Amino acid sequence: MYSNEDLKKIVDTSDEWIFSRTGIKQRHIADSNELTSNLAINAALSAFNNSKIDPKVIDCIIIATTTPDNTFPSTATKVQNFFQLKDIPSFDIQAVCSGFIYGLQIADSFIKSEKFKNILLIGAETLSKIVDWKDRRTCVLFGDGAGSMILSADKKKNGILSTKIYSDGEWIDSLYADGGPSLNQRVGKIRMKGQDIFKQAVTKLSQATENALRECNLNKEDINWFVPHQANQRIILSTAKKLGIGEKKTISTVENHANTSAASIPLAISSAVNSGKIKKNDILALCAIGGGLTWGSCILKI
Repeated sequence: MYSNEDLKKIVDTSDEWIFSRTGIKQRHIADSNELTSNLAINAALSAFNNSKIDPKVIDCIIIATTTPDNTFPSTATKVQNFFQLKDIPSFDIQAVCSGFIYGLQIADSFIKSEKFKNILLIGAETLSKIVDWKDRRTCVLFGDGAGSMILSADKKKNGILSTKIYSDGEWIDSLYADGGPSLNQRVGKIRMKGQDIFKQAVTKLSQATENALRECNLNKEDINWFVPHQANQRIILSTAKKLGIGEKKTISTVENHANTSAASIPLAISSAVNSGKIKKNDILALCAIGGGLTWGSCILKI
């Protein structure tokens, strides 16, 4: 765990400077020998324990991550091997902070195709490995973590009601890692133009959520909880305000988790379930935006 006070020892910053601009107080940081796959496995174990679902029924594994253990093979195959699941598809997807929303769209389509019945979806990141700890504009924003969901075929009206996903490569230079196997054979560090992201985020997140609600014939009054990507408290509250959703119906965990990219939405849902906020049959509006730019929204009934 790194608090804002801890970061003062690394870069020229302060708790007041960080919190007033981001709403972040602390972030979890993986140990030097702890991999994204380790976090993903722990998240999966928690999902199986809470749901009482036998891992043996899983017939597909999808991991949303931008910080895989290796260039290849996929981190998902490491999770598959841990649970000794044979002859099922396991793969990673890379849509940065929007990865979990993209994963929900893929899993939903797979299940509706009737080719799969039980899909393990994980968002897992060790962003501390690609943060530039000398850049106070970015190092204060990110944390490590993982969260997961098990999506199963069910004839009830609960589950994913609609999903809308988008991208626009015009903004590739606004948020990126300055490395890659083909580019320069380096992992690279996170680089971001914060004002570009903020200006795009509120508009794109609110529009995507409105489109997803429209697709399933719901409106903002039907939403029990708004669960946005936990990037920045200003973005979270500005998006909720633009949508006309009250702060009391908005889930925010950014203060304690910081931005965990693809892991932020499942972590926020887990925290809200554990605290008793989110209950059975609640309707959630999820949304996220990330590098690319990629963005999207998902409406689901728990």
